Amino acid sequence: MNANENKSFIIKLENANESYIGGEVKKITGYISGKDFVPVITNLDLEANPRSSKSSAVTEAIQESIIRTPELFAFKTKGILFAFSQYEALERSRFRFYVGNPTLEGILDGGHNTLAIGLYLLKKAYAFCDETFPKGIKIWSDFKELWENSQGILVEYLEYIKSNPDVTDLKFDIPVEIIVPRDTNDEACVTSFINSLFEICYARNNNAQLNDSDKANHKGFYDDLKEFMEKRDPELAGRIAWKSNEGGEIKAQNIVALSLIPLNLITPIKDEFEKTIEPIAPTKIYSAKGSSLQHFERIMSSPEVTLVDETNSRNKLLNDEVASALELTTDIPELYDYIFENFPSLYNKAGGSYGRITAVKSMNEKKTKKYTPFLKKEIDTLSPEGFIMPVVFGLQTLMEKESIDGKTKIRWSRSPKQFLENNLDKIVQQYTLVISMCGFDPQKVGKHPQAYQMVIAAYKNVLNGSV
Repeated sequence: MNANENKSFIIKLENANESYIGGEVKKITGYISGKDFVPVITNLDLEANPRSSKSSAVTEAIQESIIRTPELFAFKTKGILFAFSQYEALERSRFRFYVGNPTLEGILDGGHNTLAIGLYLLKKAYAFCDETFPKGIKIWSDFKELWENSQGILVEYLEYIKSNPDVTDLKFDIPVEIIVPRDTNDEACVTSFINSLFEICYARNNNAQLNDSDKANHKGFYDDLKEFMEKRDPELAGRIAWKSNEGGEIKAQNIVALSLIPLNLITPIKDEFEKTIEPIAPTKIYSAKGSSLQHFERIMSSPEVTLVDETNSRNKLLNDEVASALELTTDIPELYDYIFENFPSLYNKAGGSYGRITAVKSMNEKKTKKYTPFLKKEIDTLSPEGFIMPVVFGLQTLMEKESIDGKTKIRWSRSPKQFLENNLDKIVQQYTLVISMCGFDPQKVGKHPQAYQMVIAAYKNVLNGSV
């Protein structure tokens, strides 16, 4: 790796100390003063951190600690963990760090500390310049945009601090750990170091209960699904929180769960341990989102699906069936919403009384405005997911494998939207029996294998012309 080809910046450390850990990792510890922390925020993002940071009671407490006891701040916080694969030690306790792969290098742990300190610095700069600090800065991406747009204010404030050494605003220290390769000139050492970063990062974030979705996203297993979603519907894609605290109201795990409907049709593959990956049970797509995420990651981490480079970073999707299943997934949110919107009236048309079901009544009685889950279309009646998911899973019967030029892909056998418009009433009519059998309890329906079996049979009956 040529360090000169990568973005670089300088950090000044107080009380810097170096120590060796294991065979290939060196740790540099020290403190960064408040005024010297500006280049960190300017040059780094939170791509290497599995989760994004969000303004909360925690970040407010951190800022309050800086204000009330700046001299004790270094002892009241665990600080920030950085990682860089290339660096140079300079004079006067300064270090130049190079950012090679921002998804692996940079801030590994301490995102909330970084956000809190950054907000503190901006608020001080705005106050000094008699500017009103903008309201509504809650998530990292909004903060970083404000930071970049406030460089003039920051420069003016820092010049003031530099020329007035008695001002105590930024006289606090942040403890930092910086891990680097033991020998940056040894390619094998650098590669081994980079390979260890995922494990180090997850271990350091484990005390905050890093979830499976953030891990999968950090490894790049959502990348292709993200790209397909952005091509299909940029607005919808922008409302998906692929990473915790990014601000989207749609959880990534809900999209991933839907992707397993077509992914269940791929030709069996083996995971990284040479074990065949069997299709996930339909009930788990509804009732066990954690298991669904793990199943998705198991598929995406298969050597038959993903090519992984020597730095252990997601590189290339190899499997045409998986790629086509992910692309097909982008149609399902709209179809889900169509079923969600029309199910109540079709249930009533089939002879039921949907609004009198206890779970439905309690879900709707205090809601003044009601929307579909994905496209946010205003509707009259909300539905429990347990009632809807079996009907959505039944869309699998409209999917088929097709071989073109030696490549097998998953595709729709017919227009799913047109099929639903013409036939959803017939499917709901057959499906109502399961709901009554389960005592009108959406949890029991969503977890009952027979609900999925009956819906699939209903789809097939329509396809065969039996109804």
